[in-house]
Amino acid sequence: MINYNGSIVAETHISIHQNRAFLYGDAIFETLKVLDNKVLFLEDHYFRLMASLRIVRMEIPMNFTMEYMEEQVINLINAFSPAASFRARITFFRKEGGRYLPVTNDTEFIVTAEELDAPLYTLNTAPYEVELFKDYYVTKQLLSTLKSTNKMVQITGSIFAHENGYNNCLVINDDKNVVEALQGNLFMLTGSKLVTPPLSDGCLNGIMRKQILAIAAKVESIEVIEQSISPFDLQKADELFVTNVITGIQPITKYRKKEFGNATAAELLKRLNAKIRFS
Repeated sequence: MINYNGSIVAETHISIHQNRAFLYGDAIFETLKVLDNKVLFLEDHYFRLMASLRIVRMEIPMNFTMEYMEEQVINLINAFSPAASFRARITFFRKEGGRYLPVTNDTEFIVTAEELDAPLYTLNTAPYEVELFKDYYVTKQLLSTLKSTNKMVQITGSIFAHENGYNNCLVINDDKNVVEALQGNLFMLTGSKLVTPPLSDGCLNGIMRKQILAIAAKVESIEVIEQSISPFDLQKADELFVTNVITGIQPITKYRKKEFGNATAAELLKRLNAKIRFS
């Protein structure tokens, strides 16, 4: 089942050969975690989506309030079999017409969903090795911080990781600084300093990134810093981990010959789950 512009349908019957999301990657999306019929971090997702639509000059439907967004997600989920947790995705795309220059900035949206196994976030302690992906770069610009359907760097990087036996890859920008992982934001702990790249380096403006920054700032033993990370810095780190709204926190266990612990990741994940349960 799919939610297409507010209607629950089995098929959208969208004409692919005329769809701008398919033809030009002219689409913005949000990936959401839903727990017990509640969209986690709803306000953050909503305002990031609204900001992204404005940045790419897409018209926002007048009725698309934050409450309406959550209602559309929950309506779709209720059409599935009962489950505690879901991964949902809402995608906005410009209506058909035009080539690079659209004939209209009016939009349509689709919501899709699938069940998740674990309701709360769990710490994956299995081996998780990463490598740098150096074939293509993320540019230092505002568009790089958005969740658009232009994801060729992430796609080719994921293929590279799969072909070479890595669990993930770290992406660099045109200054050769490490920006993020293929599927989430990067955090690096060195001593008591928890560092993540600034948005100005071109990393995704991640919802879970924002949550972890806020949670870590309340831990007295941690100094939170947003600054550029060089590949050389990774070798000196005590912990590396990746964040996104579906996984929560994924510890990196190995980068090249360096192995890492996960004590801080585990503590932050514990605090994250506590925030979710009592919010």
